[in-house]
Amino acid sequence: MASGELQFIRNLRSRAGRPGGTVRLGIGDDCAVLRPPKGHDVLVTTDFSLEGRHFHRDWHPAASAGHRCLARGLSDLAAMGAHPMAAFLSLALPAGFTRRAANRKWLDDFLGGLLHLAKQTKTPLAGGDTSTAPGDAILADMVLLGSVPAGTELRRSKARPGDILYVTGYLGGASAELAALAQTPRRFRSANPTGDHPHLYPQPQLRIGHRLRGLASAAIDISDGLSTDLTHLCEESRVGAIIDAESLPLHPLLNSKGDALQQALHGGEDYQLLFTAPASSKIPRSISGTPITRIGEIVRGKDITLRNNGKPERLQPAGWEHSL
Repeated sequence: MASGELQFIRNLRSRAGRPGGTVRLGIGDDCAVLRPPKGHDVLVTTDFSLEGRHFHRDWHPAASAGHRCLARGLSDLAAMGAHPMAAFLSLALPAGFTRRAANRKWLDDFLGGLLHLAKQTKTPLAGGDTSTAPGDAILADMVLLGSVPAGTELRRSKARPGDILYVTGYLGGASAELAALAQTPRRFRSANPTGDHPHLYPQPQLRIGHRLRGLASAAIDISDGLSTDLTHLCEESRVGAIIDAESLPLHPLLNSKGDALQQALHGGEDYQLLFTAPASSKIPRSISGTPITRIGEIVRGKDITLRNNGKPERLQPAGWEHSL
């Protein structure tokens, strides 16, 4: 795809705009050149977005697939309180993909969704790679760099017994919208980022992550589901937790009460922040218009307990798990 690749790079370079901020040299050379802010540490995260796993061309609007490709890594940076520095997109397309006008339109819209979120979050697209995919599925890999003042990043490993457990936003909405999307994809063809679309257009909580530095003791983003990501945090901090089912902020898209609780606990891809803070910390009720809800506390031991209607039960991680 040599000629197609060259045209793709020219187009992408034009749409991405001139680099600035921490990017001294962007698309066009063998390497990008970055200059981190003085006195800051650099954070790096990477995420695959695989057709058939993370998006479906016959379900998701192309702009949603591009948005989600970037949003996943931005949520990782948010969980550690980082400011985005630069993004790198590596894209593998099926052989001959761009020969069809419909596929070129899909690719154009995919990049539009990605670049729209990049502009919103001031994340420069500084480079990447292109290749021919080994099969018929699109493969996208996103590498993101962020920065924080040296030594101030939020980690999963700093929660302590007595800390209070909080969550941003609402839970279960992404799972509910995905279920509706699978049933009637046509309903969502005109969906756009301005609406409430927790699965199609998740909003990384970058501003909240910045505010939580100095307030939170530990944090993680909810990508695999509350039950699974809380388990990750507790394991890294070597603590247990108790959460109150009645306190969980359920997304309005959730319908059945019993099923709603399961989706809120295990659904995944909400890309909200789950964090802990000492009981003495003054955590606001909302940050940047997003509600902050107390859902439990950190305790000694290793067990995670769910209190549901006053009855305690062991909460097992039942969210997303990657099979290798």
